[in-house]
Amino acid sequence: MERWDGTRVRDRADDLAALLADTVASGASVGFLAPLGHAQAVAWWRERAEATAAGRLAVWAALDPRDRVTGTVGLAYPDKPNSRHRAELVKLMVHRCARGQGLGRRLLTTAEQAAAADGRTLLHLDTETGSPAEELYRSAGWTRAGTIPDYAASPAGVLRPTTLYYKRLGG
Repeated sequence: MERWDGTRVRDRADDLAALLADTVASGASVGFLAPLGHAQAVAWWRERAEATAAGRLAVWAALDPRDRVTGTVGLAYPDKPNSRHRAELVKLMVHRCARGQGLGRRLLTTAEQAAAADGRTLLHLDTETGSPAEELYRSAGWTRAGTIPDYAASPAGVLRPTTLYYKRLGG
């Protein structure tokens, strides 16, 4: 597990795009409709590289022994002065070939520990209601804050609810 700077995110945009496309193809609701084209996924990651270089986003990537990206997680930092104590957990993704091996939990733990070390005391996220990710967050001590109906379209284009979660850090 490595924290990547903006240059590394940009340089590995093709590999990150493959992970994003696999995540969408598997039905996970991460902001895109299927089928997700490679060029669109690369462009999205290049925008994230800029946000990472500017300090608005932190990205961690997991690699397999063949140097393939098998998972990512991010922390999006608000730029408002009254929000510097929190961050949003974003794009926790695990490639289908690496699921069921605890990688999602390791990515989540890495982001939580990094946020705490950075002085963040509150994390929040949204995830598709009823998704496998919900169980991960609940089992990791996240608190359900509520559900919003018809929040976002699934990769198949069907409107689905989202559940909001938060976690207090450091006590």
